[in-house]
Amino acid sequence: MAEISTKFTGGKVFVKYITSFFNRIMQRYLPDPFLFVIILTFVVFGLGLIFTDSGPVEMVQHWGGGFWGLLAFSMQMVLVLVTGHVLASSPIFKKILGAMASTAKSPGSAIIIVTIVSTIASWINWGFGLVIGALFAKELAKRVKNVDYRLLIASAYTGFIVWHGGLSGSIPLTIATEGHFSADSIGIIPTGQTIFSTMNLVIVGALFVILPLLNRLMLPSKDEAVTVDPAVLEDPASMQAAALDHKQMTPAERLENSWIISLGVSVMGLVFLFYYFAGNGFLLNLDIVNFLFLFLGILFHWRPIRFLEAVVNAIKGASGIIIQFPFYAGIMGIITASGLADVMSEAFVSISNEYTFHFFVFLSAGIVNIFVPSGGGQWAVQAPVVLEAAQAMNVSIPKTAMAVAWGDAWTNLIQPFWALPALAIAGLKAKDIMGFCVIVLFISGAVISLAFLFL
Repeated sequence: MAEISTKFTGGKVFVKYITSFFNRIMQRYLPDPFLFVIILTFVVFGLGLIFTDSGPVEMVQHWGGGFWGLLAFSMQMVLVLVTGHVLASSPIFKKILGAMASTAKSPGSAIIIVTIVSTIASWINWGFGLVIGALFAKELAKRVKNVDYRLLIASAYTGFIVWHGGLSGSIPLTIATEGHFSADSIGIIPTGQTIFSTMNLVIVGALFVILPLLNRLMLPSKDEAVTVDPAVLEDPASMQAAALDHKQMTPAERLENSWIISLGVSVMGLVFLFYYFAGNGFLLNLDIVNFLFLFLGILFHWRPIRFLEAVVNAIKGASGIIIQFPFYAGIMGIITASGLADVMSEAFVSISNEYTFHFFVFLSAGIVNIFVPSGGGQWAVQAPVVLEAAQAMNVSIPKTAMAVAWGDAWTNLIQPFWALPALAIAGLKAKDIMGFCVIVLFISGAVISLAFLFL
């Protein structure tokens, strides 16, 4: 028993040492996400010139042509952030999150709980998981003393890795839909062969166990923990709005404080949701998540003025999404129009055989995801190459699709694109959490790779 305890303690010290090393590296060298996307643009531009037939002028045209390709998605992501933040700042939701947070009695238990909650929420729906995880982490930071705030947010974000293997995974849902762009060659593949396949469930189950334990092992000592004053995390908007209830109101102010207006419009929204779920089952997409968050936020704030104050407070953190997503769309324009993604995929496919094919597809998808951080967009780019190769090698098509899906989800851990909503909610920078995420990247990558090699 003493020998086992010594080995565990030694392993824990080693994990903390490696984590500290990567945290120092990220703090020193990882720039702001805006500069990261600019540098990434230059890198992709150069790679396109080297590995494709496109010249400088064509590369600029590919870039500018794709620059505004994510406007609708950008607005959806802004609303994910704003509506989630507004909902969490409502009195009722604060009590719900507070009751959940009260179950954590120590920094270690806080890290484990937030990882579990985030992982479950992300498996249900990726937008839901991103927001709930970060909001719950903030609530835990208010209640648990000496917990490292950076690791709390990082732990919430690491749960996001399971989303493509979950109920909102864009690739498995795409190929299960009538009329998808690859239907003529592969047909319709039901989710029983992808999301609910044995291999996928084993990966999800393994990560569900490993992620909380790994994040717990990375917990810094009390002296090294970076904590935050709970008062800093409080939302001042509700207090400002509440003051209006105690003074003589004008007719306009009476409207702004009318609970009847909030109740009426909330009922309309909730009635729509009732009939939507009755007709479609528990089918969540980003629009439905935003719709749900929006009208629950209006209802739970009870008075329009309180809701509006919460919106003003929430929207301050959306600047990163607004300004950076067009640059990522430009990168996607270069990658897709120049054929660079095809070059990357073909390079990995060319060195694979029937036993290693899915492993190399997973790795290639992870690399392409750094430049094309969109599951649906990445599938459109990679599918023609990997599906043709899979058919030629006579290997599993559903497994091929899930290899791309998991590769896309895997490197999200070090891609600031998806971390922006969580970082905005938390008030942190990418370099604050990426050191922790790198460790999870290595361990989760090993787990997923083993599954594609042996299952």
